[in-house]
Amino acid sequence: MLKVRVFRAIDYPEECMQYINGHRKVLESYGVTKVTSASIDWMYEPYAYLITVTSEDGQKVYGGCRIQLGGGSIPLPIETAINNMDTRIFDMVKNLQSQGGTGEFCGLWNSREVAGWGVGSIVLFRVVNAVLSQLPVTSFLAFCAQTTFRNCSKTGYKIMTDIGNQGTFYYPKEDLIATAMILTDPWEQRSAHPEEREKIMHLRNNPVQTVVEKGPKGEMLLDYDLRIMRAHQHDSLLVQ
Repeated sequence: MLKVRVFRAIDYPEECMQYINGHRKVLESYGVTKVTSASIDWMYEPYAYLITVTSEDGQKVYGGCRIQLGGGSIPLPIETAINNMDTRIFDMVKNLQSQGGTGEFCGLWNSREVAGWGVGSIVLFRVVNAVLSQLPVTSFLAFCAQTTFRNCSKTGYKIMTDIGNQGTFYYPKEDLIATAMILTDPWEQRSAHPEEREKIMHLRNNPVQTVVEKGPKGEMLLDYDLRIMRAHQHDSLLVQ
């Protein structure tokens, strides 16, 4: 069984470092060393949240992703990543922030040990969308690689065609393409594929549950607790 948890990053530095080290190893295995979402500045930013997939005892992190809200002391990763290619991103984020709040889904990774189970891809997309109802956002961004574009689309994100080359950029290196995407209805989730919307809303309405998830490699038992945790709620994220 694997555990899926959500917490404010600044409250759990040890768990943040586990996530960071795992993410770096995955990036290095693909020869990628310069990715803005791999920066660790967010560790000290109250507007950052982590979602982790861990072993049952919490000692091993198998994957995760990050939610970073706009309006904090550091720019969103998408702003840092593409501002030298298209400076319009700054005004876009500023405008979205003024309309009720925005943020970004970033830093997605999973270890090879769980590759093929869906844990590092579609499951985390659903979890992020489910969690957004707990946060002050009326839109949400993603800067997705070619490998995650399909799941991004299935869960309701649309291409931001008015930036870059119809929303695409060469990033993080010249032979890779990333696409700027936006979720415009994080509360209603109407833009998601109906089957995905049903799963997202089920997680949102039942944040604590244990479910057998099916991936290409078979079935995996996942224990979800998607209530955002802060330091005063638990003495430890890992032992509850």
